[in-house]
Amino acid sequence: MLRHLFIDLETFSSVSLKKSGMFKYIESPDFEILLFAYSLDGGEVQLVDLAAGETLPPWLVGALSDPGVVKHAHNAMFEWGCLSRFAPPGALHAGQWRCTMAHSLYCGCPAGLEAAALALGLPQDKQKLGSGKALIRYFCTPCKPTKANGGRTRNTPRHDPERWQLFKTYCAQDVVTGMAIESKLAAFPMPDSVQKEWETDLRINARGAAVDMKLVKAALSISRSVRAALIEEAAQLSGLNNPNSVSQLTAWLEGELKGELDAKLPSLSKDSVSKLLSREGNSSAVRRMLEIRQELSKSSTKKYDALEAAVCADGRVRGLLQFYGANRTGRWAGRGVQVQNLPRTHAAEPLHLARELVTAQQTDALRLVYGSVPGTLSQLIRACFIAPPGRVLIDADFSSIEARVISWLAGEEWRLDVFRTHGKIYEASASQMFGVPIERIAKGNPEYALRQKGKVAELALGYQGGKGALITMGALDMGLTEEELPGIVARWREANRRICDLWRAMGKAALQVSTGGGSVGVGRVLFSRELDYENGVDCMTILLPSGRKLYYASPAIGTDQWGGPSITYMGVEQSTKRWARALTYGGKLTENCVQAIARDCLACAIERLESAGHEIIMHCHDEVVTERPLEKANLETVLNIISQPMPWATDLPLSTGGWISPYFKKE
Repeated sequence: MLRHLFIDLETFSSVSLKKSGMFKYIESPDFEILLFAYSLDGGEVQLVDLAAGETLPPWLVGALSDPGVVKHAHNAMFEWGCLSRFAPPGALHAGQWRCTMAHSLYCGCPAGLEAAALALGLPQDKQKLGSGKALIRYFCTPCKPTKANGGRTRNTPRHDPERWQLFKTYCAQDVVTGMAIESKLAAFPMPDSVQKEWETDLRINARGAAVDMKLVKAALSISRSVRAALIEEAAQLSGLNNPNSVSQLTAWLEGELKGELDAKLPSLSKDSVSKLLSREGNSSAVRRMLEIRQELSKSSTKKYDALEAAVCADGRVRGLLQFYGANRTGRWAGRGVQVQNLPRTHAAEPLHLARELVTAQQTDALRLVYGSVPGTLSQLIRACFIAPPGRVLIDADFSSIEARVISWLAGEEWRLDVFRTHGKIYEASASQMFGVPIERIAKGNPEYALRQKGKVAELALGYQGGKGALITMGALDMGLTEEELPGIVARWREANRRICDLWRAMGKAALQVSTGGGSVGVGRVLFSRELDYENGVDCMTILLPSGRKLYYASPAIGTDQWGGPSITYMGVEQSTKRWARALTYGGKLTENCVQAIARDCLACAIERLESAGHEIIMHCHDEVVTERPLEKANLETVLNIISQPMPWATDLPLSTGGWISPYFKKE
């Protein structure tokens, strides 16, 4: 019979956990575990004060590697990593660990221990102590040496014994809170398949990706010098003390353009600056200041700074992925360098030359070949991820995965036929919308202009979007007029009636189960109302084809923007990250399901590749990157593995593509 050990650690390191990530934090020579709190099988919490010289009981040391003892922790990757620093290699098996944070995220709750406890309505005695942040700052991070503290750079228990006792209470209480969260969510278990994905994610994060630090340091050096030169030029041109200040530059531009603007400048966003640059009659000074503003907006070194801060002693950056980072769909999110949101590399081609010029700090040559130096540096962030000597990177991705999934989910046969054959969905969509033979929508024919309308419609309208969605997706920038947008919406919806039916069916099912309970099937997914009366947990769930569920906590009926009934639920707001009530509708529920199913396709591909011995270093949305010995590198092998039918969606038409390269790029 399995036993269950709940753990919480408090630690010290001179490396910033927030800035550099947990792996470099733990790697620091001065890293140490200060406190070890635990509870076995729900018993009273015990605490070992390692900072005071206490040692772990021998049975506890053995339990950490005992397969008969399941180890639980909130953000278990951290506890696993800390303890792995002092354990023999491979002694702590990922499969023996359970993560309360992952379970909370799976059930649609917040990630943080305190936030999850509040969202679940735990009683006060089960919640996290509010004094923790101040205690962590005092004992777990370096302090600034002053006369008052005797010039010390670190606070230890002897410097404030009373505060140390409170810190011990805080550590023990975290175990209580973690156990309470697990108990509260017991009726909504995380499936074994998702647990296995978490274990694989831990191994991928611990493996990390190699980084070309020569390129990183050279890029930072070039960026600093170019940025300084641009600011100096702008200051001389405008007379401003700080020409990079939005308020100062806005006031200057309004003065220079006085009488030429209909209103005050709304902002200096990328779009606003581009529109101002396109005006006729700008003076040379105004034009150059706007060009400098564009260049400075591209010159952010945040991702290079993040790489430099997080790289470990062996030249690899770890902890790039956050499991279940997207609360509603379960998709992964980026951490640190944010690999889920890296610029494309098209303008920096040929990449090998750009990399060589930057590494050699040939700024003038870089400007001559590529034009914008800051823009080129931005696009080279991808190429900082490299394969070590004797190895290469193999990248594979699913083509048009969301468009394929929504077609499959809705049963839109003409679209499925497209994906089973040529795959040209933009041309096929335009053909359906405008009644033009698809053969005519080809380069050289006047009908080819319709492809642009088919493309923007496909990108914007799949989840019940309208005219506003087309504008957001750049329809006006593509040359379309605002007057023709409603017609594009109507034509796309007429051509995709089954997808429109799917929106309505999902919205209706959500309303039905939220008001009357029970379950309602919508094609390949199942809506249900699930309640745990004993623990006071109430959810609307959507069972996906993979067996995974999406959770919407505390569903209720609200009013949409047209005055009709709509579903609301409690969730984490994207902008504020606060636990608040949100509104959803049929198109949004469709988007959640489509992105979640696409995510499950990626998860299945990850498991298959790892099982076949392909070492994944990162992945994002529809793309996975593996590191392979040069003599074993075979793109077709990788593509064949991930393009195999999903076991729960054998008729979903998939297509894949990829590349082999010594560094990361986006083709």
